[in-house]
Amino acid sequence: MSHDQHQHVVSNQPQSYGAPPGPQQYQMVPPGSPQPVGAEQQWMPKPSGGNCPPGLEYLTQVDQVLVHQMVEILEMFTGYETNNKYVVKNSVGQKIFFAAEDSGCCERYWCNNLRSFEMNILDNFGNEVIHIHRPLACQSCLYPCCLQKMEVSAPPGNVIGTIEQEWSIFPRFKVKDVSGNVILKIEGPFFPCSCCGTDVNFEIFSNDGKQKVGKISKQWAGILREMVTDADVFGINFPMDLDVKMKAVLLSACFLIDFMYFEDKQNSRHQN
Repeated sequence: MSHDQHQHVVSNQPQSYGAPPGPQQYQMVPPGSPQPVGAEQQWMPKPSGGNCPPGLEYLTQVDQVLVHQMVEILEMFTGYETNNKYVVKNSVGQKIFFAAEDSGCCERYWCNNLRSFEMNILDNFGNEVIHIHRPLACQSCLYPCCLQKMEVSAPPGNVIGTIEQEWSIFPRFKVKDVSGNVILKIEGPFFPCSCCGTDVNFEIFSNDGKQKVGKISKQWAGILREMVTDADVFGINFPMDLDVKMKAVLLSACFLIDFMYFEDKQNSRHQN
């Protein structure tokens, strides 16, 4: 290989500065700080144009995303709860975002899946394109004044919507825009458990609750993975022409659903 050819190959590889990392490289750093990336990562090309907050252009081109929680070896063998990390992909497996929880170790230990957290969602260039704030709250229908709520910003500091738990014995949520208008509703099964080898579907409805427009599915990952780890896999389907901001809020709703209904299983096994 000539010197010129070598330079051409190197220039086409992803740069190591400012991009989200692979699972083996990740270390928690403050939001917006540069992060390394492995050259083997395959990311979705950034679409051009789009009248939307910067970084959300990727969501204009998809009607389905997959959310993969990373397996934490320390957590799997010791039960010590670590910050959750996720990779968001499109339907052909290209990475769109990298999401990292930011919470305190004491709160993770004592409050477990009810803990408050900040979620930093980064694009291929290490830019924080979505920020999620979840305050500490209850999730029982017995306490209607302290139910779950998450605030979604894109870019950080610019609120675009919220997810709010409804007072119900069923898992029900309202997806609202920045003005507080209900745009979508989410409803899950009475007993959201994936212990029977099937997917758990949280249906997405129009604001009047009459028309089904999509779903958030906790996908069955196989008996071994379900038993030894809480690293879940979700699929999110929504209309292609849905407001891109609401797509970002639905992505955020997936994280809330994971924490509320599927995050606690690993700790429960170690306590038993």
